[in-house]
Amino acid sequence: MDSLAIATPQFVLCLFKELDKTNNGNIFFSPLGISTAIGMILLGTRGATSSELQKALYSEKGTEHSRIKSEEKETEKTEEIHHQFQKLLTEISKFQNGYELNINNRLFGEKTYLFLQKYIDYVEKYYHASLEPVDFINAADESRKKINSWVERQTHERVKNLFPEGSISSSTKLVLINTVYFKGLWDKAFKKENTQEEDFWLNKNTSKPVQMMAQRSKFSFTLLEDLQAKIVGIPYKNNDLSMFVLLPNDIDGLEKIIDKISPEKLVEWTNPGHLERRRVDLRLPRFQVEESYDLEHILGSMGLSRAFSERADYSGMAARSGLHAQNFLHRSFMVVTEEGVEATAGTGVSLKVSSAAACELVHCNHPFLFFIRHSESDSILFFGRFSSP
Repeated sequence: MDSLAIATPQFVLCLFKELDKTNNGNIFFSPLGISTAIGMILLGTRGATSSELQKALYSEKGTEHSRIKSEEKETEKTEEIHHQFQKLLTEISKFQNGYELNINNRLFGEKTYLFLQKYIDYVEKYYHASLEPVDFINAADESRKKINSWVERQTHERVKNLFPEGSISSSTKLVLINTVYFKGLWDKAFKKENTQEEDFWLNKNTSKPVQMMAQRSKFSFTLLEDLQAKIVGIPYKNNDLSMFVLLPNDIDGLEKIIDKISPEKLVEWTNPGHLERRRVDLRLPRFQVEESYDLEHILGSMGLSRAFSERADYSGMAARSGLHAQNFLHRSFMVVTEEGVEATAGTGVSLKVSSAAACELVHCNHPFLFFIRHSESDSILFFGRFSSP
């Protein structure tokens, strides 16, 4: 079975390309946060609903010949997914030095609703998420504000009003929340005196001024000649995490190559064996992005419609039938400065090499892709496109 880390680029790119269809500007989200929320939902699903959600988290090679699987095999596969999340969440939260990375999960459940104890125990075991009773029936809006306040605290006040007014009602039975907060210092900070105002080109005809940071140093680098693009890896303190930038050579080159970027290629390009240590003249804008999405229809177009329909099977969560997910909300924030990066996201689901003498120029003055990856687990914490200051 492939691990979650192997599958992450597949999930990331599929989600990104769906968002790209309806978003012309910046795109920013936390794949780790969204997939963790899906994992908590998966824990309470059964049958076809469970099978559908499994496919979003990983793809298992060599299974075309055995489409009909025994119930025992399905259970084994589902348990492996939850074990992977348990391992990932534990691994990613330890040995932090030089950066802050907090991943928090919480369930808010209607106090009169009978959830299966097994689900409550397992979601705490695998996802470190406890269940907090609230009064959705008589105090839906007060419960909504309480949930939003919890999200604000976990994200250092960066993600506010995750659930807008009217998004939670007296029929809501359970809200699942995941937050990811990251604040890291560059391994080599940009000197503020080198930052200058420059034009950032949205396209060949339109530009906006940005504060362009600059430094010359050795970075992980690769030239993608087939795509006419380049990738540079910018490490944070202790090299546990890095931000990768994929920059096309041409101002309007990004849209031309998005369809050519596959999950396999993304893994290959950023593999330590593929990257070289090169001297790079790096120019990166100081920027801030804040985006929010209701992902229900996006996930539906990715093949996850059953979990949001009346056909959903949540019998692993509660003995009663009729539950289905709604309002898969995701809000994210990131700021990039000379010192480093602060990024955070909240997801809520309610159920109703050798050095070369030459210096490579990486001048990020036009649209580019970027993502923050945890080195040990190969997990992508945040992914985005910066195309509009």
